[in-house]
Amino acid sequence: MGENTNSTATTRDGARLSYRLVKGSGQGRVVLVHSLAMDKTFWEPTVAELGGFADALIFDCRGHGATDKPAGPYSVELFADDVADLMDHIGWKSAVVAGASMGGCVALAFAANYPERVEALGLFDTTAWYGENAPKAWAERADKALAEGMAALVGFQKTRWFSDGFREANPDVVEKAIGVFLKNELPAYAATCAMLGNADLRAALPSFDFPCRVAVGTEDYATPPEMARHMAENIPGASLFILEGVRHFTPLEIPSTIAGHLKELVKAGAPGS
Repeated sequence: MGENTNSTATTRDGARLSYRLVKGSGQGRVVLVHSLAMDKTFWEPTVAELGGFADALIFDCRGHGATDKPAGPYSVELFADDVADLMDHIGWKSAVVAGASMGGCVALAFAANYPERVEALGLFDTTAWYGENAPKAWAERADKALAEGMAALVGFQKTRWFSDGFREANPDVVEKAIGVFLKNELPAYAATCAMLGNADLRAALPSFDFPCRVAVGTEDYATPPEMARHMAENIPGASLFILEGVRHFTPLEIPSTIAGHLKELVKAGAPGS
């Protein structure tokens, strides 16, 4: 097992996951699950802002980055199993689990299927359900990528990812995200789109019995504030935070704010808190 360098773990079905364990103070443990078509580098600015407050596990989800890309179908439950297997590999019984967008759906599935392993839950820029039209809408996005390539989606995506002011002021961050996006393999991307179209975690929300923070940008058009509000209202004791003037990739646009939420979750999930 490597620390602060990329390492590999093998899941129960033989898929190899690329991960990095960033050691901190040891007073807390955080698992961070990235957005669709991103990779572990999505969380690097937030981990930097954590400043060693907690140990942080970042990884490339199945079908993404340097992780294996077996044929679909994929499911958020399968991705959640991968998280459990990765935690087993590094010897973590439990942790704060947080995800952004797709990663939030995976975090919800993990919380539903492995509640005893969740110390606290962070749900950023995400939803428990994309709506009745989701299978069709996600299929159309996948079909466009398959027909025209990932580059055909860049213009649409980057305006959803980041606010206008951030894109203008931080072209390096935008270009890095686009670079990761363009490296995706089309079959895996399409399988993950189908996964999100089929995801529905709503039934599990009332059973959650751990601290939870839900946060979303006011300008998030991909998973709007009303989706976040629905989750927060259905998770007992959850706190909702509406973040002014930001869009869908809050861990990249406002990493200090997201790190602050993670620190609060670590403190809330600590034994005896």
